[in-house]
This record gives sequence, C-alpha cells and structure tokens, in this order.
Amino acid sequence: MARHSNALLFSAALLLALSACSKSEAPKSTAASDELVVRIGAAAPLTGPQAHIGKDNENGTRMAIEDANARGIMIGERKARFELLSEDDQTDPKTATIVAQKLVDAKVNGVIGHLNSGTTIPAARIYHDNGIAQISPSATAVNYTAQGYKTAFRVMANDGQQGKVLGEFAVKKLMAKTIAVIDDRTAYGQGLADEFIKSAKAHGAQIVAHEYTTDKAVDFSAVLTSIKGKKPDLLFFGGMDPQGVPMVKQLKSLGLAAKFMMGDGGYTPKMPELAGVAADGMYASLPGVPLDKMPNGRDFAQRYEAKFKQPIQLYAPYCYDATNVMIAAMQKAGSAEPAKYLPELAKMSYDGVTSKISFDEKGDLKGGAITMYQVQKGKWVPFETMGATAP
Repeated sequence: MARHSNALLFSAALLLALSACSKSEAPKSTAASDELVVRIGAAAPLTGPQAHIGKDNENGTRMAIEDANARGIMIGERKARFELLSEDDQTDPKTATIVAQKLVDAKVNGVIGHLNSGTTIPAARIYHDNGIAQISPSATAVNYTAQGYKTAFRVMANDGQQGKVLGEFAVKKLMAKTIAVIDDRTAYGQGLADEFIKSAKAHGAQIVAHEYTTDKAVDFSAVLTSIKGKKPDLLFFGGMDPQGVPMVKQLKSLGLAAKFMMGDGGYTPKMPELAGVAADGMYASLPGVPLDKMPNGRDFAQRYEAKFKQPIQLYAPYCYDATNVMIAAMQKAGSAEPAKYLPELAKMSYDGVTSKISFDEKGDLKGGAITMYQVQKGKWVPFETMGATAP
C-alpha cells in the first residue's frame, strides 16, 4: 500500500513539474506572436534586356525594407518585421498578371510595382479586385490611374506631365520646327510619344513622320532611312534604353543630322556607356529634380552605392520612397491591412528622398518637376528643370 501511495505522489509531482515547465514557456510563444510580419511584394523585369533597371527597382525597395526593420517600426502596438517578396514579370503583360496573382496568393500587404506601364496596367486590376494597395515607382502611362482603382498610386509624374514638358522643350529650347517620332508600341512608349506629339504641335512644330517598332527590335536602319528623307530637326523615341542604344548608333552611322531625344526610359548610365560617342548631345527627361538636388538625394546615392556596389540606374530612389510612404500609411492607420491603411495612403503627405509625396484623387503624384538632361562627354548632365515644383 505504501509503495502504491509513493507511486501516486511521484506521478502527481511529475505532472506539476510538467505543468510548471509549460507555463514558463508560454511567454516566449506570446512574445513571438506579438511580432507583426508585413509582406511587401515587388514586381519588375529581373531577366532580359531591362533587367538592369528592374534590379535597380528591387534594390531600392529592399533598401527601404531593411532600413524600416533597422528602425524597429511599430504598427499599432506591435513591432513590425517587413519581408520582401520579389517577382520577375519579364516586361510581359501576361506574365505580369500571373505574378500579380502569385503575390495576392502569398497574402502580401502591399505591392511596389510594376516597373513598366504595360505590365503595371493589367496587374492593377488583380490588385484592385483583391483590395491590395499598389504603388508604382515608375509606370508613367496616364491610363494606369485613369482606370479608377482606389488601390493604384504612383510616386512620379505621369506621361501627360512629362510629354507636355518634352514637347515644349523640343520646340522652345531646341528650336525644332520639324520632328519625327518613333515609338515602341508599348503602353509607356506609345503613351509618351502621343503626349509629346500633342505638346509639340501645340507649340507650333510639324510632325513629319510617326513610325513604329517594338521593345524587342535592334535593327532600325529601314525606319531611320525613311525618316532621313524627311530631314527632321529632331527625332523623338518613345521607348527604353535597350532600343535607344542601337537606335542612336544607327542614326549617327546613317548620317542623320537630327537631334535625338527620349523620355525617362533613356536616362540610364547604360545609354551613354553602351552607345559611346553616338550618344553625345542626345537629350532625355526624368520626372523629379536631379538626384543631388533631391531632399537627402546625395546621402541616398552614397548609401546605395556602398550597399550594392554600383550606381543607381534609374528608379531606385522612387522605389525607396514608394515603400516608405506605404509603411508610413500603415503606421498612421495602426494596421498593415490594406482596407485599413488605404484611406491614410490616399491623404498622405510624406517627405521623401525624391520629393514631398502626396496624391490627387486619381492616385497621381501632385505637382512634380521634370528635368531635362543631355549627354556631355559620355555623362548625363542636368540641362534644365521644368514643371510645377521646379526649384
């Protein structure tokens, strides 16, 4: 009987010990659950001819997320830990919708992207239908925010603003009276070319040719030969640098005397690097003021180059701002749920690297300067800043 009683006492003591052990571990479990994991999606071309620009976008977004984690940001009463989910849309509209659905299925709290207008526009519907906030750092086509989606925003001037400045600059500053235009038929290239034509005509220029190509082409000899016969003062190309490089080289080799101009798709270090002397004298635009005149622009550039061991290609500062303004809206709402922070995002006023960021009723950046650049001795040099917030 004594042995049985001792066994019962031992069992009871063991149960109490296990119970105490379990209770002592409970705070660890609770503490872990107090961390709020926030997933931010990013989409850009990470392979193919525009991969250098897409990786630049990813780097800018990653830098913002790592900075936010280092600051120990609180959302509501919980410490947030931000995670980046980056996807390659290959500059392809169909792939972009697949990528968008993949990010939706991964339950991201918001998306920074896409890079190109042609991918951003079809993806926007998927984000809208699932109530996920989307901030594009670089899609400039007017149609992106004209769809009426309350989930869609951008942090740089659109093609309506940029095209207007480009057309005015071509006529008033470069004294172009006859202009030829080529566009790559993408949402970005065509949209910017159309806005440029509208503005150039309004300022008195004559459009002597409007030709078309694709964002995969590399041989422009036929279309440039046709344009050469029209003897334009200026050739404007609506497209990106993978086509801009061979186009300007072929333009020079054919002896076409026209000045050459592109939009922001041409303003990359790769343009003068790969085109060489053929790029000297060409012009391109970029929404915003020059980096060294941006608030905290020089500091951002130094940190970026130290971290990624390369210069900024194009849109990284805009990705950085897009990510930070999204996080700021989450903080203000006290929630990372898009339904709760979207109203705060719509009325946000945020001092970013690139500018003071606030949105109009469509989700477009309010105001916004446009800077014209020229290649001089193999380097892009600011030529003139124009627009609503030009210094």
